[in-house]
Amino acid sequence: RIDSIAPVPRVTLTRAEAAASLGISLESFEKFVQPGVRVIPLGAIRLVPVSELQRWATENAERAPR
Repeated sequence: RIDSIAPVPRVTLTRAEAAASLGISLESFEKFVQPGVRVIPLGAIRLVPVSELQRWATENAERAPR
């Protein structure tokens, strides 16, 4: 039965989930983030690997001014 399967970690997110995980709107995700990450096309859906979001966040992080 499907309800007896233990929860598993997500390795991909929808674009809306990816935006939410970064704390931004889908519009901001599409404009600022999506061009810099690889996505998995699956029909009309685009899945975003969690590893791509982590890479993007690390590469775009700046140190706060002192």
